[in-house]
Amino acid sequence: MSLRNVTKQLGSLFLVLSSLLLVTGGWSAIQFLLGDASESRALGALLISGIIGALLGATMWAIGPSQTRSVHRREALLLVAISWLLGAALAGLPYFTWAYLLDADATHAFHSPVNCYFEAMSGLTTTGATILSGIEEIPRSILLWRAMTHWLGGLGIIVLFVAVLPSLGVGGKKLFQIEAPGPAPEGVHPHIRETARILWFIYFGLTVAQIIALRLAGMNWFNSVCHTFATLATGGFSTQDASLGGFNSTAVDLIVIFFMILAGVNFGLYYQLIRRRLHGIWRDSEFRLYLALLGGGSLVVILSLLGHNIVTTSGGMHEPSVGESIRHGLFTTISIQTTTGFCTADFDQWPVLARIVLILLMFVGGSAGSTGGGVKVIRVLVAFKVMIAEIERVFRPNVVRPIKLANATISPEVKLGTIAYVFGVLFLMAAGTCLILMIEPAEKIDFASASTACLATICTIGPGLAKVGAVENYAWFTDASKLILSLLMALGRLEVFAIMVLFLPRFWRGN
Repeated sequence: MSLRNVTKQLGSLFLVLSSLLLVTGGWSAIQFLLGDASESRALGALLISGIIGALLGATMWAIGPSQTRSVHRREALLLVAISWLLGAALAGLPYFTWAYLLDADATHAFHSPVNCYFEAMSGLTTTGATILSGIEEIPRSILLWRAMTHWLGGLGIIVLFVAVLPSLGVGGKKLFQIEAPGPAPEGVHPHIRETARILWFIYFGLTVAQIIALRLAGMNWFNSVCHTFATLATGGFSTQDASLGGFNSTAVDLIVIFFMILAGVNFGLYYQLIRRRLHGIWRDSEFRLYLALLGGGSLVVILSLLGHNIVTTSGGMHEPSVGESIRHGLFTTISIQTTTGFCTADFDQWPVLARIVLILLMFVGGSAGSTGGGVKVIRVLVAFKVMIAEIERVFRPNVVRPIKLANATISPEVKLGTIAYVFGVLFLMAAGTCLILMIEPAEKIDFASASTACLATICTIGPGLAKVGAVENYAWFTDASKLILSLLMALGRLEVFAIMVLFLPRFWRGN
């Protein structure tokens, strides 16, 4: 394994992120020239961060080998893991720099480097958990960068990396397969670089469509862009403390619902749609189950809300009409299962049945190959089929029945990988919960807060229950707990094993 080669490719990634920081700084400069005085320090923070990132990237590029080499599997694993762990540090630098330039002695949340790292990791992993309050007081360019981290993390900064950099060669396929969300990402084109480009073109097209739709629904351009970035990445960062509930717009809610559903679908199906292979879309077992879970979960939640008071994220409480119950129930259920995390109501105050359904959907998440988190619908389907097969073996031990999915037999490797992944997520969630319960003072923490915080971060959702609910944030955790939750975000976004493999001594030994 060549660490110099990894360093060189990491330098390329830093240069890409730095260029985007400088572009955001350019937009900040325009806003400042147009009379927005709050952008002066934001402009400085973005430019300083972009320059520091560019210098680091250029240095790492210079350290690497003079001749470009292909990335091997171990190098690809290391590069993907480090890209997210260090990329979050660079992405969080403008937050810290802005807070320092604002007032070196102030007590803003961004004065803490750990808070800045947490917020940036939450953005890049599309988790949407935040330590912020008073979001409306932050300069718009900082909020734009915050939303952009979502958009970059949606299909993955590594997928962007593969799409724009030809130097990776055949190593690009290894990077793409390790980083792309889902248990078995399949290329929509024989060339992996072309696959990454096609996915990004689809992603970009959906982005433009939603921005225009939100603008037509009454949002200004800035809010349309920021909320589109968060929607299609299934992230959930908003420009308001009350999230989308602050707009109190049925039209906005319906548009976001539609695009959240699209974001939770395997992007490979959009390629089939473009190629007019419509028969293959509905035949997709995961797609059908995904829609069934969205529909069934929404129905149960809506029925449980009828006649029950609803507390909105903006603070109002009233007994809703049937239409309002449908609106809030549908929006919240879809937001939770797609792991977007936008909120219009405080679902922590909802009936027990509704909260149970939401917790289960948090765990399931979106489809493989989507921007959604969770264990993925396809894994739930495979695990269920494996369980049914094992139950049948109890009373028919001599029958060997192949487990099939879409007329294809599921290989033993896929079955084992699925069970191992589900177990890994549950184990990490339990371990994180225990650690946080030990770290946090007993009077500050409770089991519901600790466990759902871990579930919401490893499944990249954002809001949980109790003290991390829809109208709460993560600022009250100690720095140690925030770092644990940041690691859980990265583990969840990279499908657990891409980071856990780094803790095996055998990974660093041999060829």
